[in-house]
Amino acid sequence: MKNIHKKNVEVSCVVCSKSFMKARAECNRHPVSFCSMACTKIYLSKKVDVFCKNCNKQFTKKKSCLLKSPNSFCSRSCANGYNNTHNTHKTKGTRRSKLEVWLERQLIQLYPSIEFHFNRRDTINSELDFYIPSLKLAFELNGIFHYEPIFGSDKLDKTQNNDNRKFQACLEKQIELCIIDSSKQKYFKESTSKPYLDIITGVINQKLNC
Repeated sequence: MKNIHKKNVEVSCVVCSKSFMKARAECNRHPVSFCSMACTKIYLSKKVDVFCKNCNKQFTKKKSCLLKSPNSFCSRSCANGYNNTHNTHKTKGTRRSKLEVWLERQLIQLYPSIEFHFNRRDTINSELDFYIPSLKLAFELNGIFHYEPIFGSDKLDKTQNNDNRKFQACLEKQIELCIIDSSKQKYFKESTSKPYLDIITGVINQKLNC
């Protein structure tokens, strides 16, 4: 019974099997024990078999990398593909036009190796329709509500003030913000949506070729 109340207990190093004393509370927090920093590095440098989160392909990965990120991807393309799809599912509660949803699908297909952020607020603390972190490039699709008082002048003023704050926030973070006037599209059609896709891809391709 007395052993239960001991502060230190004897454990074995998982690398070299050397016995040493370790605080009981520390054992509860970290059940895997190392006798030295050298053994810790040896353990973390070992590779284990994992499965790609996106394509389920099996490959090896260092244990140290698993500690940094629980999700494993066999390639950058798979990582971006998963993140893009995952971001698509994070749009609950946001009002998105059919044009935005269609453009998102096209961009993911056209640029599988590029990571896109769709309708996220974490970059400038305000929602950006499309943002490409690697290029420091963002796009905003502004419909008729950004230009005409459909819901009254007060609502229009609020919308335009928010647009100005968003533009200034991008400037401060050295993000190039491209504002696209989509007010001419009264209802969604792929044929009338393609010109907007051409504008976006044109800017992206120009950035990629710089």
